Amino acid sequence: MLPIVPAAWVDGRDALGALAKKFDKAVTAPTIEPTPDVLELTILMPCLNEAETIATCILKAKSFLGRSGISGEVLIADNGSTDGSQHIATTFGARVVPVTEKGYGAALQGGIAAARGRFIIMGDADDSYDFEQLDAFIERLRGGADLVMGNRFKGGIEPGAMPMLHRYLGNPVLSFLGRLFFSIRTNDFHCGLRGFKAERIRTLNLQTTGMEFASEMVVRSALAGFVIDEVPTTLKPDGRSRPPHLKTWRDGWRHLKFLLMYNPRWLFFIPGAALCGIGTLFGALLVFGPLRVIDNLSLDLNTFVAACFMVVAGMQLITFGAISRTYAENMGILPSNRRSGWLSHTITVDRLAANAGICFAAGLGFLGYAVFRWASLDFGPLNDSELPRIVVLGLTLIVISFQAFFSAFLLGVLEIPLKQRKADGDISVGSP
Repeated sequence: MLPIVPAAWVDGRDALGALAKKFDKAVTAPTIEPTPDVLELTILMPCLNEAETIATCILKAKSFLGRSGISGEVLIADNGSTDGSQHIATTFGARVVPVTEKGYGAALQGGIAAARGRFIIMGDADDSYDFEQLDAFIERLRGGADLVMGNRFKGGIEPGAMPMLHRYLGNPVLSFLGRLFFSIRTNDFHCGLRGFKAERIRTLNLQTTGMEFASEMVVRSALAGFVIDEVPTTLKPDGRSRPPHLKTWRDGWRHLKFLLMYNPRWLFFIPGAALCGIGTLFGALLVFGPLRVIDNLSLDLNTFVAACFMVVAGMQLITFGAISRTYAENMGILPSNRRSGWLSHTITVDRLAANAGICFAAGLGFLGYAVFRWASLDFGPLNDSELPRIVVLGLTLIVISFQAFFSAFLLGVLEIPLKQRKADGDISVGSP
């Protein structure tokens, strides 16, 4: 049953009629004609209460299809609109697929699954993107690209089209991190206008349901070795009178969280190595006594204790990184490479446990030596800082040994379902 069309839309039919005539279209119910199972292009728009702009977007998309002679369709992935957007879309000749699960990513997943086109070009239904100018996307897709990203910074952003915080902080920073983490040569990571080969993207089995879906598509495509290209596109102020669905800080965090979760190297290894390096440097300088930096500044026992804490925290991060990278490769979340292959064969439960035992023995040795020295003083007051340094060093090694020992068994627990599935012949190591 079609949703009730609001009175505001009914009263605006004359305006819509004029709009349709501008694009040489008639505002009549679409005739039902046989549709080929496979078209060259699906122009996909996620929709949630876009009654003010959906007709304009559809007419522009259909104008492009007519001008270019491409066999295609306009597909609206409706995410539960209550303003009559579905009825407007069908009236203007678009195909509507309802998507019950809420979220930008969920709507696009539903639309991608239902699309009949060999290529899909997706864009927001708020009239901020120009669906009449999609030629560059089609050219690159026909030329072999698997994913073609729009670049709003190269194509032009009209005044008021993008909030200052997004334009000068959010998008540049997140795009930089995406390039840094995944070596992706695209300068506008979150452009909503992009084209791709439908079957290639479907093989990725994308999972996210929110705004971070935009990041997942690019990251997963890069990890899978897809050919990613970029074309300039324009952005103008959207035609809605209501606020956008995008929430700056919430969705920015979700994008950043996704980028970090798919890169254990930058999330765990690099911060952990930095902490271990700095802590080891200061520990080595202070293990035998205080260090005078300038006349009135010297580093002593307190700094040595802080350095040991840094080493403990750094080792924990490195251990987390090793476990998460091994698990991600084994489960097919991340592809294997030379370094991850070495890590998978080197970091085992037995080796981690054995190294933990060696570290524990060394820590006990330092503590035993400290107790022996203290006993030689009849357990009296300690007048120098040498023995406290030895005690702190011994305790640090013991704490690290506990971290490594129990992390080894955490790795073993995570490998249990993988081994069971391999025994059943369901997967092979590293398979997606």
